[in-house]
Amino acid sequence: MCGIVGILGTAPAAPRLLAALRRLEYRGYDSAGLATLDATGAILRRRTEGKLDRLAASLEAEPLPGCTGIGHTRWATHGAPVERNAHPHATQRVAVVHNGIIENFAELRAELEAEGQRFSSDTDTEAVVQLLDLLLARGMAPEAAAQAALRRLRGAFAMAFLFAGRPDLLIAARHGPALAVGWGEGGEMFLGNDALALGPLARAITYLEDGDWAVLTPGAVSIMDLDGRPVARPRRPLGPAAVLVEKGNHRHFMEKELHEHPAALGDTLQQYLDPAARSVMLPHLPFDPCRVPSLTITACGSAFLAGLVGKYWIEQLARIPVEADVASEWRYRDPPLPEGGGAILVSQSGETADTLAALKLLRERGQKVLSIVNVPDSTLARQADAALLTAAGPEVGVASTKAFTAQLMVLASLAIGMARARGAITAEAAARLTAELLQVPGHAAAILDRHAEIESLAHEVARARDVLFLGRGNLYPIALEGALKLKEISYIHAEGYAAGEMKHGPIALIDDLVPVISLAPSGPLFEKTLSNLQEAAARGGRIMAFTDAAGAPLLERFAERVVVLPAVSAFAAPLLHAIPVQLLAYHVAVLRGTDVDQPRNLAKSVTVE
Repeated sequence: MCGIVGILGTAPAAPRLLAALRRLEYRGYDSAGLATLDATGAILRRRTEGKLDRLAASLEAEPLPGCTGIGHTRWATHGAPVERNAHPHATQRVAVVHNGIIENFAELRAELEAEGQRFSSDTDTEAVVQLLDLLLARGMAPEAAAQAALRRLRGAFAMAFLFAGRPDLLIAARHGPALAVGWGEGGEMFLGNDALALGPLARAITYLEDGDWAVLTPGAVSIMDLDGRPVARPRRPLGPAAVLVEKGNHRHFMEKELHEHPAALGDTLQQYLDPAARSVMLPHLPFDPCRVPSLTITACGSAFLAGLVGKYWIEQLARIPVEADVASEWRYRDPPLPEGGGAILVSQSGETADTLAALKLLRERGQKVLSIVNVPDSTLARQADAALLTAAGPEVGVASTKAFTAQLMVLASLAIGMARARGAITAEAAARLTAELLQVPGHAAAILDRHAEIESLAHEVARARDVLFLGRGNLYPIALEGALKLKEISYIHAEGYAAGEMKHGPIALIDDLVPVISLAPSGPLFEKTLSNLQEAAARGGRIMAFTDAAGAPLLERFAERVVVLPAVSAFAAPLLHAIPVQLLAYHVAVLRGTDVDQPRNLAKSVTVE
């Protein structure tokens, strides 16, 4: 969600703030703005609704001077995405940018209005600005005012404060959403949500932890807790992942990332493979797979669907009971957890608010937590007992693609490793499954080579108002993923179902206007899936199937379209079938003219509950 940048520099801030905000566009936003200090120390602002090009045009028409400033891309929570609600919010004394939600803003607003403070927006953030303004008006120094204000806030927030007359000072605070300090050359200091924002500016990065607030001055930062006690946080060099990511010759980041499936799958697998024995190396786990009584898998969005496939794999191979639920529901169920139990949390960003809240609850309940995450320095990676990394590289498109299949690859490797450790499968069986995983990147490339066929199918789907995706077994979560992707980026209503459940209600939706997209490879569940599809076809359903060469002849008897994929076992099928359903959603969205990389109302990193 919202992007935050800050610069305490020696060169004009506005152009660099704008460039840093462009690197954060992947987070999703609906308005943007900057604030800087001019030569007199006065706060100047430019804010626009819509995309950064409008802000850039405003700055070109009326540049902002000054070397110290803050910037923001807003994903609306409180108040419509219009200019008066765009950040930074400011008075003559202070400007603030904020990611998160202030839960007690209404209480603070009423109190501040009674004190004579005047509000001009509908946002929760302005309560923070007006509180700071009142404290400064009463003679408090910026550092003292910031500490006092932060102690009054409830909710989730990452914030940056800019003070009039203080070009040598920025103050930052974190309670929930990620925020980092960047160290530049010549005493320059920076703030940003993540390494992508800071990469071209900073040489090193310090991540703030929950409850931290930081005072930035030229070449230095003091980090404290809310009681003012100093805390030490490590300074880390910025790695190559922090460089600016470009689309290259692709129309969209999502298209580029779809074509990076083979590399992401191969690079991820190499991390968990013994190249000599051609077997999975079980990485360090916080729980003993031979003793753990059960596992909990929880996550949000596509990451949860990857975890749901992992549930099938772990139960079938390792014979460990697994409970899987979305993080936003799981932690409110107050589920009983066994002594010595383990948990697996999955996230691309490692900053998802509901997943981090689940992590906190799991740790409080004595569960050992393993994270599967794409960002090594993320909060989830740092706070879990152990982390397994996906090697997907930066993923800019809001709709997850290569990160999803990389998560699947980690879960598949984990399932094989745990099964072997428990003696639930033989060495020969483990070698066979590992060999199948080694073939997946090549098969993924073969599917991408057939994108024209899937684009042709997209022309049929793009005209629909409703679409059903069907799958059985470990392809049921992939049906859910296909429906999710289509909803996310094309705005077509789509639902994923277990194929066997169709006759228990969804079959009422079937008519000749509803495409039924089936994941139906040959194998142990093929005949049952075939029967379900024949039932839909008999009621006028437009059957469109992804299968293999063995399944194609039977499906072609009644299906409108059949796309033949490489033949793999039931174990590897989810890794491959995820790719065509994502590619289909992409082509449908392009045909419908939607904003593929930044679909409406969505954010890449959901940092509020």
